[in-house]
Amino acid sequence: MSVITLTSDYGLVDHRVASVKGKILSWSEEVKAVDITHDITPYNLLQTAYIVRNAYKFFPEGSIHIICVDSFYSKARKNIITKIDGHYFISADNGIINLMFFDIKPEALYEITLNNRFDDKVVFPATEIFVPSAMHLYKGGLPEVIGRKIKTIKEVSFPRAIYNEAEKMIIGEVMYIDNFGNVVSNIGRKFFEKHASISKNFTVKFRNIVLSKISDQYTDVVTDWSREQEFHGKSSVIFNDVDLLEITIYKGNLTNGASSLFGLSTGEKIFIEFE
Repeated sequence: MSVITLTSDYGLVDHRVASVKGKILSWSEEVKAVDITHDITPYNLLQTAYIVRNAYKFFPEGSIHIICVDSFYSKARKNIITKIDGHYFISADNGIINLMFFDIKPEALYEITLNNRFDDKVVFPATEIFVPSAMHLYKGGLPEVIGRKIKTIKEVSFPRAIYNEAEKMIIGEVMYIDNFGNVVSNIGRKFFEKHASISKNFTVKFRNIVLSKISDQYTDVVTDWSREQEFHGKSSVIFNDVDLLEITIYKGNLTNGASSLFGLSTGEKIFIEFE
C-alpha cells in the first residue's frame, strides 16, 4: 500500500491543511497521509524543490506526493501528475517538477482532466483536484483514466554552479536557508571534487569571509569536548547530508545562524578559488 505525502505553503494556522487531510480521510480512513512540510514560504518553488527532492526518496516506491505550493487554480494552467523514480507527484504545472528533477527524466507526464468538469468553478484545487487524483492512484487506478498524456511541462531553470576556467574558480549561489540558519549552496560535492583533484589548495569566499577548510561534520569545530560550550557560534563549511556545500554556525539558529550573522540570503554568490 502506497503513502500519500503533503507539502504546502499553507502554514498551520488556517483551515487548509485540515481540509486536505479531512478530504483524504473521507475517501478512506486507512490512508497513510504524511506531512513533509507546510511551512514553505508562500509561492517559493526553489525552497519546495529542495525540501521535497531530499525527502521523497525515503518513502516507499509508489508513494504519491501532493505539492500545494503556488497552486491557485487557473483554467490557463494545467494541473499535472508526474511519475519519476517510481513515485507520483501531483502539482500545478508551475515549474516545480523541473526544479526538483533537473537531472532526472520523468517516466510519464499527465495533465489532470478532472478539472475540465469544473471549468472556472474550482476554488481550492487541493481538495477538488489533487486529493481525488491522489486517491485514484492510491486505490490502484491508472493515471490515464483521470488524465491525458503530455510531452512537456513548464520549465524553470535550476541555478547551477559553474567553473570559471580563466579564474580557476567555482561560482555558486545560496539556494536554501534551513531552520538552523545554515546556508545551503548549489555547489555539489562531486562538482567540487572534480576541480579539487587538479588543485588541492582552495579558499571558500562569501561576502568578506574567507575559509580554507571544508569540515567533514558539524562537530569538527569542537576540539575539546570538555569545553564544548565555548565552541558555540563557531563557523565552518561542510558538505551536508545531501552533498551540497553548506555554511554553518555550530549550534546556531535563525537568529544567530550563518544566514543572519553573515547577512546571506538566497541568490547571493559563493566562490571557491583554487590556487
